[in-house]
Amino acid sequence: MENHAKSGVKGFVYIAVGIAAIGGLLFGYDTGVISGAILFIKIQFSLSAAMEEMVVSSVLVGAVLGAVIGGALTNRFGRRKIIILGGVIFTVSAIGTALAPTVAWLIAARIVSGIAIGMASFISPMYIAELSPAKVRGALLAVNMLAITTGILVAYLVDYALSDIQGWRYMFGLAAIPSIILTIGMWWLPDSPRWLISQSKVEQARQILERARTVSDVSPEIMDIQKSLSQQGGSGIAGLLQPLLRMPMIVGVGLALFQQMTGINTVIYYAPTIFKFAGIKAAGPAILAGAGLAMVMWCFHVMAIFLLDRVGRRPLLLIGIAGQVIGLGILGAAFQFQQLASFKSMIAIGGLVIYVSCFAMGLGPIFWLMISEIYPLKVRGCAMSVATVANWAMNLVVAVTFLTLAAWIGRAQTFWLYGIIAIAAWIFCYLLVPETKGRSLEEIEAHWRTGKPPRAL
Repeated sequence: MENHAKSGVKGFVYIAVGIAAIGGLLFGYDTGVISGAILFIKIQFSLSAAMEEMVVSSVLVGAVLGAVIGGALTNRFGRRKIIILGGVIFTVSAIGTALAPTVAWLIAARIVSGIAIGMASFISPMYIAELSPAKVRGALLAVNMLAITTGILVAYLVDYALSDIQGWRYMFGLAAIPSIILTIGMWWLPDSPRWLISQSKVEQARQILERARTVSDVSPEIMDIQKSLSQQGGSGIAGLLQPLLRMPMIVGVGLALFQQMTGINTVIYYAPTIFKFAGIKAAGPAILAGAGLAMVMWCFHVMAIFLLDRVGRRPLLLIGIAGQVIGLGILGAAFQFQQLASFKSMIAIGGLVIYVSCFAMGLGPIFWLMISEIYPLKVRGCAMSVATVANWAMNLVVAVTFLTLAAWIGRAQTFWLYGIIAIAAWIFCYLLVPETKGRSLEEIEAHWRTGKPPRAL
């Protein structure tokens, strides 16, 4: 097992990862573009605060649906076909959102966009994980997270470029370009070799692995995958009830909930609004400040790519969450203490920078990486779907409550509440999250079968 786990990577893998990661880019773009667009949408349609929250969060309703649909389809039809389906849905939703004549149409188109996001958010990293050798799996999966951040950054820059003409329709419509590229690119790529083996298409899987590995004989890797499959129980929802899956489900769903409960998407969706709270009044500069924040996230995701397979998952996760606690504490202080009023915008920006940079090298990439690694092949699609549904459902709860919570208990107290939750997240990760660096997917599964605690991996 160790020999094939340490085998090198051929260029084909990087091409496949690059194309699959366009799903992540679309995930990020469609998530981030609303932050600037909503400033003009609420003026054009005279939206109340409740309707503004509904327009912003409607994409999350679709994402929950997409995660459920993707989980049901990916084991049956394979990773590749569902990514292609997601690309088609992204294209339709981009055009539909751009043409929206009414708020109801806009919300419906955003829900359709969310379906594609929910599918892409876990199927793209699953495809990458199942294709990648163990020694570089963390870095290649982090490329998908980098693509998400790139999408957010591009969305902010597009929002800023079009803010003078209030061109929110163009902001949404431009997403059709990468979605068409994703659809065409995935059409020419093969399916995941592990999924093919699960469907008894061993020779097709062998041909793909030979294109992806530098070792001449991939038979040991195939034998490990087949042995692992033979030891697994049922598939689907019934398969998730196996005793050996209890702990990995707790880890995956726990990370899913904490990633959102610590408030990251209030920053993504409402960054320009937060900057306006902090004293930056004009829409253009507020959007540009949001773009600067996305650039910080992008830089720290690049750092994560280099560190995940060197330092490991657990150290980055624990350091990152600790930094989020500090950033949220500073952000709350900027809004709480009147004596800081003259420096409020600078302190708030400082807190946000610390918060997003630590998220970008911790909970941000590691949640998606971890759920791609810790589940057995037969139930991987279904298990990742459950974790992703939990993630998007909590994302929805946080998004629809942020403005209301800020008005009810105060802006400072809202950010401090997220900070308290982040402390709980740190304790959870310290006690329960395993270190998967350098382990093959089959080795990780074998560990769960022993019944040993996660930290013993």
